[in-house]
Amino acid sequence: PYITKKIPPALVAIVSLTAVAWFVDVPFNTVGGMGELPDGAPFFHLPNVPFTLETLMIILPTALTLTIVGLLESLLTASIVDDLTDTPSKKNKESRGQGIGNIVSGFFGGMAGCAMIGQSIINVKSGGRGRLSSLAAGVYLLFFILVLGDLVSMIPMPALVAVMIMVAIGTFDWSSFGMLRKMPRTDALVLIVTVATVVITHDLAKGVFAGVLMSAIFFVRKLARQIQVEAIDSDTGQHRTYKVRGVLFFVAVNNFMKGFDADNPIPNVTIDLSTATLWDSSAVGAVDKIVGKLRRNGKTVEVIHPEGQGSEMMDKLAAYDQAGGGSGH
Repeated sequence: PYITKKIPPALVAIVSLTAVAWFVDVPFNTVGGMGELPDGAPFFHLPNVPFTLETLMIILPTALTLTIVGLLESLLTASIVDDLTDTPSKKNKESRGQGIGNIVSGFFGGMAGCAMIGQSIINVKSGGRGRLSSLAAGVYLLFFILVLGDLVSMIPMPALVAVMIMVAIGTFDWSSFGMLRKMPRTDALVLIVTVATVVITHDLAKGVFAGVLMSAIFFVRKLARQIQVEAIDSDTGQHRTYKVRGVLFFVAVNNFMKGFDADNPIPNVTIDLSTATLWDSSAVGAVDKIVGKLRRNGKTVEVIHPEGQGSEMMDKLAAYDQAGGGSGH
């Protein structure tokens, strides 16, 4: 409930629901019932584990998983907060700060943490805009736990759940349902698979990985279809130029090969790659293969190299010059 800008609605909701729950005297779970709150300040100490390679191999998988999930959620939170506040954030700096903070907190018995979408939304909608609001939230949380721990333990869990439900409702992009009908099918499928994976596995990293993997597959498939081979014949009918456009790589090789007609009677052929981009050795292998096929059909073949890295790749890997019967430049 909204009272004034100086009093966050979430705080009013928690206090009022806590009072109602205790006065009604109904059974409910409390914060204290979920676990024991610390009664003293944390102190610096080294982890009581053997510093060996075996220990590292035990903790490494979990550490990598937490790192990936933490970075993903922090970057996602930063993007959401940027949109809400209409201000840019330095995400590389935030990531470094998160890593340093997690390392230091470990020496005080703390757990690894990251930016949280729900808490950040509450902070922004409560009026927080700068770093001071985040610092104040951490300081107040420490104060409440160490000094007012008995009161905090009395807060009913339904009160916190109610606040988080409203945050989730406000955070969800409801317009995405309407966009599903308008966006390309591949984009809609990526969106559905990503959300479904997160919901089913309860793992943000797996959801993002599934979405990125599907996006990469669809991107490669779309890029492979954009390769074009245009045949241009001379006025004399004695020379044909194959003008290649697009990105040539292992997925696009089949479409590239289909653009050539080795059985036509024209004796002189030029393969113009000047407007093409070669990404990998499979592209060079495809050029070698088509040059060899044309030469076996009695044609003289010349290859015009692409510019930049593609030309260097052709110079190092191409074998058609060694077979004779044409040139490349």
